[in-house]
Amino acid sequence: MFRHKGKGRTYIHNVRLASILSFVAGIVNITGVLSVKVLTTNVTGHFAFFSEDLSNKNYGLAIVYLLFILSFLLGAFVSNFLIEIISRVKPEISYTIPIAIEIIILCIVGWFGSNFLLSQFHEQIIACSLLFAMGLQNALVTKVSQSVVRTTHLTGLFTDLGIELSQLFFYRKTTEFKQLSKNIYLKLAIIGCFFLGCLVGGFVYRTFELKTLVFASIFLIVALFYDNLRFHFYNIKRKVQSR
Repeated sequence: MFRHKGKGRTYIHNVRLASILSFVAGIVNITGVLSVKVLTTNVTGHFAFFSEDLSNKNYGLAIVYLLFILSFLLGAFVSNFLIEIISRVKPEISYTIPIAIEIIILCIVGWFGSNFLLSQFHEQIIACSLLFAMGLQNALVTKVSQSVVRTTHLTGLFTDLGIELSQLFFYRKTTEFKQLSKNIYLKLAIIGCFFLGCLVGGFVYRTFELKTLVFASIFLIVALFYDNLRFHFYNIKRKVQSR
């Protein structure tokens, strides 16, 4: 799911990766909205608010929205920077550090964040932390899947889905239709899991509030262990078969 790259990466790897990470992104998104009233999985809206406050000379608020944007950008930068460095030494675990950082951020904000919802300043720190974590995740999944999968916002996905659905009326060859159907299924999986994450996160938030983020991090931990176990299982299987 994480380890396979290039020709070794299959459609199923991308579906699994897209499903789990879009589900996590959905949980983070609804938790950010309910706790600090900030969308934390994309920056499109923040650009609009930044421009509005800048034009209205609300420079303090404009700076806040600029920090939101830069937090997501910094997360993406750090994620790819770490992957590039680690891949030169141990390429098979190059994804581990960005995911581990995301898990740590979600756990810290989830477990201790409620104690800091005392002022607007603390809420903004929480929002920046979540945007940084989602920047990490989006860059990671984009890098691993070679830009096939993005999991933290849906605008581009709905655009691509609309285009591909319209192409169903024109692509008649079996191979073309099959590939198109797979692309549509992948996007529906991302959209469906993101929506499910938002829905589940919303219900969990009623009881656990910001600790819902710890719930999201558990899914990332399970994904890492699952990927690791499968890797070692197939390694052992190959060694046994080669004897």
